[in-house]
Amino acid sequence: MNELLLELIRRYNGKFKVTFSISGVCLDQFELYAPDVLESFKRLVETGHVELLSETDAHALCSLASKEEFKRMVDSHREKIKRIFNGYEPKVFRNTELIYSDKIGAMVAEMGFEAMLTEGAKHILGWKSPNFVYQNSVDPNLRILLKNFQLSDDIAFRFSNKTWSDYPLTTEKFVNWINAIPKEQEVLNLFMDYETFGEHQWAETGIFEFMRSLPEAVYRHSDFGFSTTTEAARNAKPIAKIQVPTPISWADEERDLTAWLGNDLQNEAFTKLYELESQVLKIDDPDIRRDWKYLQTSDHFYYMCTKFFSDGAVHSYFSHYDTPYDAFINYMNVLSDFILRVKNKVKELETAEREN
Repeated sequence: MNELLLELIRRYNGKFKVTFSISGVCLDQFELYAPDVLESFKRLVETGHVELLSETDAHALCSLASKEEFKRMVDSHREKIKRIFNGYEPKVFRNTELIYSDKIGAMVAEMGFEAMLTEGAKHILGWKSPNFVYQNSVDPNLRILLKNFQLSDDIAFRFSNKTWSDYPLTTEKFVNWINAIPKEQEVLNLFMDYETFGEHQWAETGIFEFMRSLPEAVYRHSDFGFSTTTEAARNAKPIAKIQVPTPISWADEERDLTAWLGNDLQNEAFTKLYELESQVLKIDDPDIRRDWKYLQTSDHFYYMCTKFFSDGAVHSYFSHYDTPYDAFINYMNVLSDFILRVKNKVKELETAEREN
């Protein structure tokens, strides 16, 4: 997919543009196990037509638990992006799982970002469209870009579904849909997991051919073009503040936090983890800090989700555990071991302080 995007950028002399949000955990894995993949991302960024977003280093839920840890995670990710991508500095923020609220947006604005991307959730928008730029209700300087989940999911989830009434999806059909968007609606944000291309939608489905021909179809048969998120946020005038008093996300039908914090298992694990924050910060040990970071990754809590109805199949697809209870037991065993390590380190520090 990276090779295809590079080919399209070159073919259209930079008019074709894309934006990536790559977590620090993912970048760590690339550096350790797939340096060739990391090099292919570097080549894309070097074109000047690929934007990188900022996010939490560990793809964590810390924005819901601790403002201080959230800032540390964001700063850590910024530094990692800067180190790996030759001084690159992101201007737009994407929170883990597109989680957003008025309060979280205000924290992001405080960190100096121009814009933030989140879900165009129906229960928040009501009659309004996701195809505009909005403003954070606390700090209107932060522009809010909303994912158009209908058109994004047509590619990400429905593309190969033969029972879908619009199967097969062609570029002509897709361009007809975007042409139906009222002219005053300036921005269409398509945002999806990158494993859409080749994993969720296998090569045999025709997904790569679809993407290869999409820019030509857009340029030839519509008034749309392609922009990075920063360009979209700067070039379209915000139409209103968006009110999001309780956090939203891109997960499940509810578009809320219940995929990660919707049951007692998840809440117990989450609470016990963040109770350790003050103790961990006392310890200057790279192994402790690394494990603290990785224990915060949102996937751990997602695996504990007990939804068995409309979204159950999606959750089981993404989990390598047989049951959510197995995920909880395994995580709590690891966390218990980590708690003991932290306590022992704190004792060592206290002993050393008394002796000094």
